[in-house]
Amino acid sequence: MDDICAPLAKEDVVAAIERKNPCRIPMVMAKWWGEGLWEQYGERLSYFNRYPDDVAMLWAGIASADTSRLSWYRPGETAKRGYDARCLLPDWKYLDEFIEKMPDPEAPGLFDPIYQAAEDARRDNRYLIFCAWGLFFERPWGIRGMENLMIDYYEHPDMVHRLHDALCAQYEKLILRAAREIQPDGFWTSDDLGHQTQLMMKPAHFKELLKPYYARIGKVCRETNMHFWLHSCGNNTDAMEDLIEAGVDVFHPVQKHTMDERTIARQFGEQITFLAGFDVQHVLVEGSPEEVRAEVRFLIDTFDRPGGGMCMASGNGIVSGTPFENIDAFLDESIRYGAEHRSRQAAN
Repeated sequence: MDDICAPLAKEDVVAAIERKNPCRIPMVMAKWWGEGLWEQYGERLSYFNRYPDDVAMLWAGIASADTSRLSWYRPGETAKRGYDARCLLPDWKYLDEFIEKMPDPEAPGLFDPIYQAAEDARRDNRYLIFCAWGLFFERPWGIRGMENLMIDYYEHPDMVHRLHDALCAQYEKLILRAAREIQPDGFWTSDDLGHQTQLMMKPAHFKELLKPYYARIGKVCRETNMHFWLHSCGNNTDAMEDLIEAGVDVFHPVQKHTMDERTIARQFGEQITFLAGFDVQHVLVEGSPEEVRAEVRFLIDTFDRPGGGMCMASGNGIVSGTPFENIDAFLDESIRYGAEHRSRQAAN
């Protein structure tokens, strides 16, 4: 157990992503402690330090705007509204000023908090991921508000393109700076593109309004030798082909009860690596430890290909009310069965 619980070297994580026969399935964000879990278990969670984190994740997001410089913004007007209902940009007539006053990804000091962690990861030969939440759906809905954004897709697509172009240019500069200053192996971001049954927008809107900017991010990732990791909850089935064409290398989580794992693995398993997300809504909370272990085996049997192409994660944050023994069963079985399965795959 000690040997298989040692953190993987960078080369083994790369081997999993690129289907070059890793020694076991990497664990990435498997210990994602969500809402209320620390309050429930506190220091007891340190028990899980025995299980590895096979990548080092460095977070250096950038704000959508410096609100102190926006002439129209009044914080008190939206402070008590939910994220989906906030409207940082209430009218497209302010778009020029908004773009002009977006934060500078070359600002001094932006990466100061992560330099040491990056140096430590490189010294230890860890796979290093540069992370920033929110891309071309989550950030725009925080800027325009969800209701406005859905209408914008129909009534103001030209404005959506201008906003996306500005956000994309900001991200391109951020990734290029990361490549210069911290040399990551991957770029992680998020866009919760789906809900329980389908995409949040029409597939045609995704192709027209989002895919071109995903492709630009995919291009800059390739040019800087980074894998492009995307987290997107909900049913992303109708976007998978476009995401692959745009250059996404690793997709998370293939959310259970929204996407059919076997179908997704069969259709796309040779084209993209899956960071398979364990179901934190039902199985991990409601199942027995043996049911948890069975689900781990199902995910590995479904997504791990002969050369690799799979990592293991929790599907989202593990929340309060999750039995401690179930978390242990999930992590333990992922390590044990992940190593056994890779051994069998290599033998075949």
